[in-house]
Amino acid sequence: MMASKLNRLIAALGLKQAHLARALGLSTGTFSDLVNHGRWPKKNPDLAIRLGDRLRRAGASETQIRRAFDPPPPSPLDSSAPEKNARRSSAGRFPAALANAAIPEHTNQGEEMLLQKQTLYAATRKHFNLAADPFTNDIREAADVYLSPDIRFVRETLWQHARHGGLLALIGESGSGKSTVVADFKDRLAREGRDVLIIEPSVLYMEENDSKGKTLKSASIVEAIIATAAPSTPPRRTTEARARQVQQLLAAGHRAGQRHVLLIEEAHCLPTPTLKHLKRFAEIRDGLAPLLAIILVGQPELKQRLAVNNAEVREVAQRCDIVELPPLDGVLADYLKFKLARAGAELASVISPEGIEALRQRLTLAHKTGSAKTGQLSTQWISLAYPLAVANALTAAMNLAAHLGAPQVDAAIVKEA
Repeated sequence: MMASKLNRLIAALGLKQAHLARALGLSTGTFSDLVNHGRWPKKNPDLAIRLGDRLRRAGASETQIRRAFDPPPPSPLDSSAPEKNARRSSAGRFPAALANAAIPEHTNQGEEMLLQKQTLYAATRKHFNLAADPFTNDIREAADVYLSPDIRFVRETLWQHARHGGLLALIGESGSGKSTVVADFKDRLAREGRDVLIIEPSVLYMEENDSKGKTLKSASIVEAIIATAAPSTPPRRTTEARARQVQQLLAAGHRAGQRHVLLIEEAHCLPTPTLKHLKRFAEIRDGLAPLLAIILVGQPELKQRLAVNNAEVREVAQRCDIVELPPLDGVLADYLKFKLARAGAELASVISPEGIEALRQRLTLAHKTGSAKTGQLSTQWISLAYPLAVANALTAAMNLAAHLGAPQVDAAIVKEA
């Protein structure tokens, strides 16, 4: 049987169907039906966009991608309702609304290979003689926090900004451990920095624009500063009076030996006007002394928005230090040894050195650039060995090893899990 256009494109890009299936959350059989027979799963209306994005970043042009997908017969579909269109499209066809959708230029590459949440079975814990799941509810005190040299650097950078002021962005992929680092930072402040007051505006409903949720405006930050610095003092009525109130409260606290830190999580969702206004908050001073340190915590989209060539926020970008949480692949064995020891197990009793290397390889993405048409492709290897992905991948492998009765997780088990 002649190979389909999609099959030929995947082969030309040097991709493996099994790897693509795993990245997309599909079984190999389902993905094989899609590639060879054009049978698109009905319950994955965004699958075409995700697959198209994966092919594009592997070097395929949009023309090649669209030719590789089998389009539906012409039919008037509502372009404003992609999910509705996907349900109305005929089975085994590429949904028209998704075919016409723009493939995003920037995506969170870490999400491609993050496995579905895995649970360590009770039988698995018994098999490996584990007192507890090493990756679930595993942070209860400072001693439970793994500190590699890179994480120590990030930790100390946060501490210095809190003590001495400045504008800092902490960037990390989904599952990279940002929440753990921030929680450790707060815990350390409680233990060692009692003169530092953290101000956290609510980000519960925060989105970049009001059509998706509720934007965090500068007025809300002002209210948060007043409520935290002087909880028994009501905000003044006018915006001008509240601004002066903030200046007075911060100055009074600073003269009494107190430092103030504005901490905003999910900062990649900050609206552009608020992001621009942060420069003004950072410039609140008492003479020469800065009164407010600002720490932003967000995903890689925040780094893209803080690029110095982004004219809209260049004044903030030029003043903002950026520190990133790196993947664990360089210290993967040390990380696993630490986590397993906290659960009462030795590394060698759970996973072999070859298994650790296979785990690292499984969480490494080949990102191809260039053109498949001209044959000029280059490969950039991207590690996705962040704590969440490592936990899910190893948990799945440990469950399989226990099911098979294997004494430890080896390379073959990692590849099969």
